[in-house]
Amino acid sequence: MHARFAPVRDCFHDLLTSGRETGASLVIWYDGQPVVDLIGGTRTAAGSDGEPWRPDTLVNVYSVGKPVAALCLLMLVDRGQVDLDAPVDRYWPEFRTPATVRQVLSHTAGLPAFPVPRPATAIADWTLLTSDLAAADPEWSPGSVAGEHAWTYGHLVGEVVRRVDGRSVGRFLAEEIAGRWQLDLGFGLADADQRRCADLRYGDPGWPVRALGEPGSLRARAMGNPAGGQDLAVLNSPLWRGTEMPAVNLHATARGLGRLYTGLLAGGVLDGVRLFSSELVAEAARVQYDGPDLVLNRAAYWTLGMQWEPDGSWGMGGLGGSSAWADPERGYTFAYATAHLAEHDRVDELAEVLHSCL
Repeated sequence: MHARFAPVRDCFHDLLTSGRETGASLVIWYDGQPVVDLIGGTRTAAGSDGEPWRPDTLVNVYSVGKPVAALCLLMLVDRGQVDLDAPVDRYWPEFRTPATVRQVLSHTAGLPAFPVPRPATAIADWTLLTSDLAAADPEWSPGSVAGEHAWTYGHLVGEVVRRVDGRSVGRFLAEEIAGRWQLDLGFGLADADQRRCADLRYGDPGWPVRALGEPGSLRARAMGNPAGGQDLAVLNSPLWRGTEMPAVNLHATARGLGRLYTGLLAGGVLDGVRLFSSELVAEAARVQYDGPDLVLNRAAYWTLGMQWEPDGSWGMGGLGGSSAWADPERGYTFAYATAHLAEHDRVDELAEVLHSCL
């Protein structure tokens, strides 16, 4: 722990002491070096009697996984196997929506919600959910507006990966990215990794209702189907942890996320291992859409898989409070992985303190 960043440590500890956080990890790299690496709280939801959080504790980070899924497809773009501006049906012939790969990656394809109501058990049926998407009518003309493809993103991206490469997006991630950059994160965990998982818990009982928004709204449809995406009985189950639901069920450590964004900030190379060309990273971080987002109900800047912020940073926050990003202007990467499902004020405070240290 660098003394310069002691106020960040103090802020993290204050969150735990106050009860606003009950289990999390925080990693920050600055100028290409790890300067903050903190863990605190419990892995299980039994309060002070729970099992302590460990450096290798995995936790479901919701949409923080979207850029990770996108990178799998972008690696195929970098290799010349996929054209960003080709229609999706070039690779997935059954796909009816006239959207391009670029539009899928930038949340403008018009398919933010699975079209057929499905129970929680459907998360394990990749073929069913991708078939639903292939046959769906888009909610808007592709490219005309954005709406976070909340639950669908990973299946849209992942099915193109599968059709082109033959591997599932989870296997592709493990073999082509996580293994080569030594990232502790993945989609569809094996039993041994499931035993390292933290149990998600509600920061307050009203969180699941707030998360879904108005009943019947596009946001509620986008985030509530298949069922169970905010239900602890589902989220902490072997079914959820072992299934590839890439839009929302990346399980990761903050260390793994911090290393990932550090490699991207360095132009696609980490520890001497180049996975992406600098040109691909630059295009992935470039704003592709700037305007209203119909699911988030606010203005958004979408890159190819990430959100861009007016301060020049790019990355992704997840429902419940996890977040990871790179800040090229200030020269740092930030990764926060939490099991305490609440709002993003914790991350906002940590980032504010970090900026005061720089």
